[in-house]
Amino acid sequence: MLVLSRKEGERICIGEDIVLTVVSIRGDRVRLGFEGPREVPIHREEVMRAIQEFSQANPEPACASPEPCPIL
Repeated sequence: MLVLSRKEGERICIGEDIVLTVVSIRGDRVRLGFEGPREVPIHREEVMRAIQEFSQANPEPACASPEPCPIL
């Protein structure tokens, strides 16, 4: 894990197209801003876990047809 120190208003670049900005620091809270391509999802860890658990519990049926899959 890479650990970096940043002050309010400073930025971190991830690759060519993702920028993380320290928006504000208040006590033990840090607000971060993210800029990047819309197709790159950004989620809090607990939200990502919930999405993964839902996906595992509800796998999409495999369909070869371009028409919507019937509910099985």
